[in-house]
Amino acid sequence: MNPTTTSRATARLRLTVLAALPVLVLSAACGGAGDSAGGTGKSDEIASVPDTPSASRPADSGGSGTDGSAPSTAPAGKSAFYDAQVKYVQCMRVKGGYKDYPDPKLSGHLDWTKIEEISSRPGQNEAAKGGRNGVCAPELQRAMLAEPKRDQQKDYESMLAHAKCMRDNGVSRFTNPTMSGGNAQPGGDPNPASPTIDTNSPAYKQAREACATKLLDGLDGMQ
Repeated sequence: MNPTTTSRATARLRLTVLAALPVLVLSAACGGAGDSAGGTGKSDEIASVPDTPSASRPADSGGSGTDGSAPSTAPAGKSAFYDAQVKYVQCMRVKGGYKDYPDPKLSGHLDWTKIEEISSRPGQNEAAKGGRNGVCAPELQRAMLAEPKRDQQKDYESMLAHAKCMRDNGVSRFTNPTMSGGNAQPGGDPNPASPTIDTNSPAYKQAREACATKLLDGLDGMQ
């Protein structure tokens, strides 16, 4: 996958997903896609996913946005991104074995705070990797490719502010993001292959909560 696609992936877990997607897609295509542990084919399992026409383009309705500001024209491809995420969520609930998989936000981005919480449960780590045996990897890949192009400079500035906030709140080893080939790359643990920051510690969780607003929509969990 090219650097642009990689940099557009949101959430630390998604960086791992991108590397594994070709294998996951092949595995899903070769067998077992119809089976799931805990999944169900009933439509009521996806009833809470918003209808795309009303929820995917809130700015088109003529009303104001959720913050009371005047609506703006939705970016090109935003509806396609939301639609692709809805299909991925539906797959994760029905085939992936995760009945409580969260709805996508109206922006189209997934709620990675909730997904990471699900992934932390014993035996549930596939929640961030396309479901069990990669059954929903094709839907995940299509959603990633449909994501509208991001402003890399703004993403970098957002992650930089977040990194500084994390250090100010006691996570002293939290590193700054970098720019590589015009793409923002997340900071965080100085040694991701052998983590030195305890992300499960109360101090880290408190810092994450305090600094959450520093990250732009779609960057939650990126670093």
